[in-house]
This record gives sequence, C-alpha cells and structure tokens, in this order.
Amino acid sequence: MTDFGKVAVLSGGASAEREISLLSGARVLDALRRQGIDARAFDPAERRLDEIRAFDRVFIALHGRHGEDGTIQGMLELMGIPYTGSGVMASAIGMDKWRTKLLWRSIGLPVPDFAMLDSRSDFDAIESRLGLPLFVKPVSEGSSIGVSKVCRPGRLRDAWVEAARHDSPVIAERGILDGEYTVAILGDEALPVVRIVPATNFYDYEAKYLRDDTRYLCPCGLSGTRERELRAQSLEAFRVLGCRGWGRVDFLMDERGGAYFLEVNTSPGMTDHSLVPMAARAAGISYEQLVARVLALAALG
Repeated sequence: MTDFGKVAVLSGGASAEREISLLSGARVLDALRRQGIDARAFDPAERRLDEIRAFDRVFIALHGRHGEDGTIQGMLELMGIPYTGSGVMASAIGMDKWRTKLLWRSIGLPVPDFAMLDSRSDFDAIESRLGLPLFVKPVSEGSSIGVSKVCRPGRLRDAWVEAARHDSPVIAERGILDGEYTVAILGDEALPVVRIVPATNFYDYEAKYLRDDTRYLCPCGLSGTRERELRAQSLEAFRVLGCRGWGRVDFLMDERGGAYFLEVNTSPGMTDHSLVPMAARAAGISYEQLVARVLALAALG
C-alpha cells in the first residue's frame, strides 16, 4: 500500500448537496481507514480552511458549489496540496452545463437541443422550437436540484421560475426519452456503461437518493460494439473538458439509438446509491480498491 501520508476527506460544505456529500464522505473515509490509510474527515463548513495545511493529500467528496466548481481546487493549488479529481478549469467548466455543451458541440459530440432562459425569453417560441417534453435545469446545480420536466404547453415559464430559485442562468433541454446512461471514468479507463431506469417520472433527486425502486442495469443492454463506442466517446468528452483522475459522463439515447451527451460530474457521489461504485464493481474493482485508486491519482496543476 502506498504511503499517502495524512489524508483529508473533504465532505459536507455549504452547497445544496451538503447531505449527500456527507454520506459520500463517510463511506470514503471508512473505506480508506479499513485499508490502514491515515484519513480524517474535514467539513469546510465547520472548520477554517487554513487547517487543511496539516494534510498531505485531499480526497474531495464535496458536491455542488464550492466543492466541484473549481473553488476548493484553486485553494488547494495555492497551498500545494495534491487533491483528487479535476483541476480548476475543468471543474469550473464541468459544473456549467451550458459551457460544457458548447465545448462538446464544437468538437462534434451530439448534445440535446437547448435554449438559455431568463426573464426576457419568449417561452412559447422556445417550447415550439424545442418541442415537448422539455427538461429545465439550473445551469450550475447537481443532483437534479431544481430540475423540472415540462410536458404541457404553457408551463415553461413556471419551470424557469422554479429553476431560477436555485441558480441563474437556467437551461431548457429537449427531452430525449429512450434511456439514460452513465459512464464512469477512472484514470484513462472508461468503466462499463450503466443504464438508469427510474420508477418516477424522471431521474430526479428522489429517484437518485431516496427510493429503492430505481433500477440500475450493468450490463446495460447495448451491444458490445455500441457500448465500446460510447465508452470511447465518453472518455473523449471527459478529456476535451480537461478533466482528469476520475469522474462520470452522462448521456441519453433516443428511439433510433442515437446518443446525446448530457453533462459531466467531476466529483461523483460515493453513497450506497451511487453510480461510479456500481460501474467499478462490474469491472471487478471493489469499493476499497476504487477509493484507493482515486486517491493515488491525486495531483496538482
């Protein structure tokens, strides 16, 4: 076992995803300690950030703002402490659904048609152009916080109001409804594809974290050839944003089998319901091995 020194597991924080982050951090901390690693919990909402200087390496299990948007990464860069996951630029871009889509589209990766929303938007025209259903999201929130599915004409403005309570700007995306999938990235490897089949109307916060009837399929049901193509594309999508270490790329499939890339998660959940541990398990990687490999990839720059 590599001597990682004294490791801080950052979790909690002050974002809307605090509770999920605490669950992720507790699991990571336990798995590291069971391997004899000197790991300690560190909640930046409850401790002074300069106390992190006492640690040799940081495992970031923070989700949402100030945790995976480049903020904490910039602080650790200044302090010279290696940390898990993507660097400052990739974290900031990955947290921004709009700019992520712009970059992906610029290199030819397919993304759902979308429109940015604000108080001046012509909501009826956007509904007409994109079609229904639509998904309306805060641009820089995760865990489906503030997300609405618009199925009836004239409801887009209401969905914008709800999303804008959590963040501005807001994005509307054309609904692509023939399957939701995710690819976990570990180092230079794209792990097996997981298909997500929620029992709810869509894969919302409740389906992700609170329900036990969401189904996760791995093998995902795609042909071997198609899965290899999508794993390669997901790795390309991850790299073009400048991401490193580990993460997760989500995509949707339409009824013709076309894939549309949705977003990247640079600090994925590590709870009992989380997708990266599922994909790792399918690849023969235990939870303990997974967290140790992620920690070994900690870096600066």
